[in-house]
Amino acid sequence: MRLGLMLGYAGRKIELPMELVKEADRLGVDIVWTAEAYGSDAVTPLAWIGAQTEKIKLGTAIMQMPGRSPANTAMTAMTLNQLSGGRMVLGLGLSGPQVAEGWHGQGYKRPLTRSREYVQIVRTIFERKERLTFDGKLYQIPYSGEGSMGLGKPLKSTLAASPDIPIYLASIGPKNVTLTAEIADGWLPIFFSPERYDEIYAPHVEAGFANADGDKGYHNFDVAPTVYCIVTDNLEAGYNQLRPMLALYIGGMGAKGKNFYNDLASRYGFAEAAEKIQDLYLSGRQGEAMMAVPEALIDEVALIGSRERIAERLEIWKSSKITTLNMGCFDVNTLRTMVELVL
Repeated sequence: MRLGLMLGYAGRKIELPMELVKEADRLGVDIVWTAEAYGSDAVTPLAWIGAQTEKIKLGTAIMQMPGRSPANTAMTAMTLNQLSGGRMVLGLGLSGPQVAEGWHGQGYKRPLTRSREYVQIVRTIFERKERLTFDGKLYQIPYSGEGSMGLGKPLKSTLAASPDIPIYLASIGPKNVTLTAEIADGWLPIFFSPERYDEIYAPHVEAGFANADGDKGYHNFDVAPTVYCIVTDNLEAGYNQLRPMLALYIGGMGAKGKNFYNDLASRYGFAEAAEKIQDLYLSGRQGEAMMAVPEALIDEVALIGSRERIAERLEIWKSSKITTLNMGCFDVNTLRTMVELVL
């Protein structure tokens, strides 16, 4: 099992924990990931990090597909890959309808089609074997539809080919997980429960392998969940550190009936708690929503407690299909503890 470091996205002010990142680089952590929502972007911080590190890979988890054309995404990834000496890992995701439509002004319908076409176009640009043409259901390149001047022509990147840049997808729902296993090099699940992998995820991942061309399986597919890690002797304080985030996602990231994270908590067996968290959150009672997040749910998706407790619970993660454990950690002590326990 490899280790990654998940930094996420910034709040009001960008404050990159560079000492933590540099220590991760020194200790042999495989990759550092940045993210974006509707504030800081994922790429600019990653370039800043790349300039101050040596070996650690640089991953986006995720770049939002609705926010960029496939060509722009490919250009950005190829540029950062060259500047960093081949360390780029391209993590992509659809975000959700509230962000796609409310922030980027892009329709969210047909998400599976969008992901498939987007990845295909990006790979074509990376490979640089031919000029780019694509006639899909959502993307037409060159574009000749409404508003076109009819002057578009097939182009090929002026940068050298970068066919080895891995493409990861963030996905939660069963159909999206199947598509991820079919077309991507890796999978970035959030709020992942290793205890429920065989029941919740394995059938969809393995269906994706079966749909793929060639020899596709766990041997060449990176299962890389984000796992929040908190080393503390005060277990309740550790739970309380994660309650705000879980309440936000389960309760507030999506309208009622259209919240992927709420659905996921329900599939894990916490349907009653998920409904209560959402009702409280959407009615403006965020504090109560936070306290309604069950400790059992937190323990399923995170590693919290003393070194000894984490070491014991880590065995569940090590025995699953995970190949990269992306740590969400906040201090050097936790980072060093995880490195000692895993690497």
